[in-house]
Amino acid sequence: MITNADVERWLREDVGHHDVTNQVPGDTEGRLVAKESGVVAGLDAASAVFEYLDCDVTLETDDGDRIDAGDVVLRVAGPAREVLRGERVAVNVVGHASGIATETRAAVDAARTVDDAVRIAATRKTTPGLRGVEKRAVVAGGGDTHRLDLSHMVMVKDNHVAEMGLAGAIEHFRERASFATQLDVEVETPADAPRAAEAGADIVLLDNMSVAETERAVDLVAATDGETLTEASGGITVADVPDYAATGVDVISMGALTHSAPTLDLSFRTG
Repeated sequence: MITNADVERWLREDVGHHDVTNQVPGDTEGRLVAKESGVVAGLDAASAVFEYLDCDVTLETDDGDRIDAGDVVLRVAGPAREVLRGERVAVNVVGHASGIATETRAAVDAARTVDDAVRIAATRKTTPGLRGVEKRAVVAGGGDTHRLDLSHMVMVKDNHVAEMGLAGAIEHFRERASFATQLDVEVETPADAPRAAEAGADIVLLDNMSVAETERAVDLVAATDGETLTEASGGITVADVPDYAATGVDVISMGALTHSAPTLDLSFRTG
């Protein structure tokens, strides 16, 4: 999943055209060490960086493992110059991915205190060029990727409704989408939720609704056909998850998993 082009871009950004800092002779061994507890992710990306630099990599953990401060995540051996060149990129990508996995696991655990069935999902609010890393980090944390790109699902949003009306937008996209493509329809009021279900939505996204409004919308959709899924989204934090899970919603999607998760603190040591 991580291509040489990805690695080359990362290294070019960090190393530049005249690297003096890492002109260190000989061979060395290094280790990526956790400085705080969390859930590790991004190991495939870190491995790809060091392997591109012809270093040997040994994983001491797997994506999705819980780690504590002091745990060694991976070990590297090779020319000192190449090990040091890969260091910062590896630390950055694993720290970023592990932060996402840790935040996702916290959200999943919060949901499980109320309902084992509700799914925690990411959104498309990802960093350009890093979506694959970030989405896999969500999975490592126990979450759902949601759609990976625009081709995976049709999402009927407020601008579509403004242009074509709710029922008109759903009909427009249903005619153009494959039979295998689901329609996720965004609504902003509980009253519009059953309208979307009746018009053919596979999933009704309850956007920026309060907990009480979400519960009302879920009940209205259930009374309509009992098959259409409901999804709560819009500014939901880990602290909010139990309350939204208690509404009976099927999915809680959270942009904060990818755009606001704090980086997990890691360090790289040689010798």
